[in-house]
Amino acid sequence: MKAQLRTQVAAIALLFPTALFLAQPAQAATRQVVRSPSPELFSLQVDSDSNLRPGAVLSFTVEGSPRGSASVRIAGSNNTVALKETQRGVYTGEYTVRRADRIDGGSPIRATIRSGGKVVAGNYSFPDSLDNRVARGGPPPVVMPAPVPVPLPAIEIERFVVLPINKVEAGAELRFRLNGMPGATASFDIPGLQTNIPMRELRPGHYEGAYTIRRTDNLTPTGPVVATLRAGPRVVTANLNGPLITDGTAPVIGNLSPRSGETVTGGPTVVSGSFNDAGGTGVDPRSVRILLSGLDVTAEAEVTPRGFTFRRALPPGRHTVDVTARDRVGNVAHSEWTFSVGSVQGAAPLHMPLQIMSHSDNGAVDGNTQLQGRTAPWARVNIRVTAVEPVNAPGRSQVAMPVLDQTVQADAEGRFAVNLAPARPNAMPGTRYDVSVTSSKPDMPSAETRMVLYQRG
Repeated sequence: MKAQLRTQVAAIALLFPTALFLAQPAQAATRQVVRSPSPELFSLQVDSDSNLRPGAVLSFTVEGSPRGSASVRIAGSNNTVALKETQRGVYTGEYTVRRADRIDGGSPIRATIRSGGKVVAGNYSFPDSLDNRVARGGPPPVVMPAPVPVPLPAIEIERFVVLPINKVEAGAELRFRLNGMPGATASFDIPGLQTNIPMRELRPGHYEGAYTIRRTDNLTPTGPVVATLRAGPRVVTANLNGPLITDGTAPVIGNLSPRSGETVTGGPTVVSGSFNDAGGTGVDPRSVRILLSGLDVTAEAEVTPRGFTFRRALPPGRHTVDVTARDRVGNVAHSEWTFSVGSVQGAAPLHMPLQIMSHSDNGAVDGNTQLQGRTAPWARVNIRVTAVEPVNAPGRSQVAMPVLDQTVQADAEGRFAVNLAPARPNAMPGTRYDVSVTSSKPDMPSAETRMVLYQRG
């Protein structure tokens, strides 16, 4: 009977095997699922330094959930403005209006914050007056799922270039292109102007970004531009291949006044010209040099990147104008022309320039030396030298002896030179040379300078 009972119990155990385990359960483990909260978007602030005109800088401030990624996009522009978290939950950024943009006061602004694997977005509009500073809110923000990240291959930049533009001016757009690994985040820096300018991936591995020249920019054509490509913790950079602006054409100096060969009469004479560097980097005003009849009058002229103007009452006669200018990459422009001034009542004289460049007063010279100087172009220069030997020379008396009386003509730049000879082949050390130099020209008053030189021992 007992054997039969054991057999029945065993049979029941085989039919219900789990019952044996459920009778003595182990301690149950509790798992808690934590869900990240949806990001929040509180406000958008908009500011501008010049309304919505090309070249104006729009400033954006977004407040929302901290430690996220924020951006704004304006209807009428193809660019997304990436914002940076400057304070906890406060994101800021700027955008320069391009000439190609179609932005007006009615263009909607879409702000987006990505955080915790989710995205919140809201539509805003420009204020009726930019003095209001804060954009009007649109519909409540909408929470969307964030895109799923894709693993990135090896990171590299194959090519980074800038597209040529027709003219460097406020509102003009510099477009940059980068070829590299697909799926990364691309940006570029223009040192001294702006950093971390975003680039869009138009197709796999091909990125494009733009910078719009502002009215206050001092653009350096040869300055460096650096591209950055990021993929997670991996970063690679590359310098722009070539100058920022390619300009191999020199500016043109035109619209000359007075015209070449013209004779003017009347009151003060206005000498002017314009600089044309279409498609180039523009004339650097600091490089401009203006010579009027050999006299540098640049400091008295009004000079801008667009031209120059000089005004003065000139004496009657023929005058030469010589103008040199360079653009911002060093291409040189030069123009020289002549005009005449008729008899004018009360005209102020133009002083004859005259300078000895090779020696200073009371300087020492050897037996033979060359005297060099500069005066007005094509002027006639007379050089006279008299030698006086020392009083204490044994067996000699102090006698002034003419050494040189020679007239030469200055060249087109006003330079002249003449060789000086000693009073005697055996001139005593300490012999004094009295030098007189006179420069004259028909259309200018003459000028004279004197100096003393001594025979070196």
